[in-house]
Amino acid sequence: MDSRLRSVGVLLAGGVGQRVGRDTPKQLIEVAGRTILEHSLAVFDAAPEIDEIVVLMTPGYGDRVREIVERGGYRKVAAIVDGGASRTESTWRAIQALGDEECNVLLHDAVRPLLEPRIITECVKALETSRAVDVAIPSSDTVLVAVPGPGGEVIGDVLDRAWLRRSQTPQCFRLSVIREAYERALADPGFAGRPATDDCGVVLRYLPDVPIRLVEGSERNIKVTHPDDLRVAELLLRLSAEDSGAGG
Repeated sequence: MDSRLRSVGVLLAGGVGQRVGRDTPKQLIEVAGRTILEHSLAVFDAAPEIDEIVVLMTPGYGDRVREIVERGGYRKVAAIVDGGASRTESTWRAIQALGDEECNVLLHDAVRPLLEPRIITECVKALETSRAVDVAIPSSDTVLVAVPGPGGEVIGDVLDRAWLRRSQTPQCFRLSVIREAYERALADPGFAGRPATDDCGVVLRYLPDVPIRLVEGSERNIKVTHPDDLRVAELLLRLSAEDSGAGG
């Protein structure tokens, strides 16, 4: 009998894509022959560690996602849920949709279509011994702290790059952990005025005793946010397809 926890990939696709300059939600923009969402769906659907997929989609576009899922034969998609007005609201809706049974939850930005299967494997493996996991890469840039000064901003501090990481997704948790963190956040009157920018931030703030283990990410795991990102993603996805073809 397989006693391992089921692992659910949650694709957060609730954005509207204003910064990318399109009327269509950016996750539905076609890049390298299919939508950004479908590239991300394909990675999770093919991952042997993933048992189910839940998609949090921009309200009004659920039928389009259902068409994509049916056409692509993505058999692991268990639910398509309307996303919220913010990242935290979408995550909370996903938590509610997952029910009460304990599982591993991998929360991924759907607009990171270049996620490597290796990262999913390592995240699920890390969740065997950790209750919270983040994907991150070292910062190749020096990070400055800006402070007000004469004539504008000036450098207030230079941070030690050796300890700096750039967070990516998926961000991964035991369901009970991320649910408790969000329940505490939503009960905090001050949370709305100072929301966390990601899910690990919610756990760090409201469950500080839960260590968040780091898994190595990838420079290719880019988030499509601006118009230039579309061109970069197009190139990288086409190169990946060519490499796969050559390997086959």
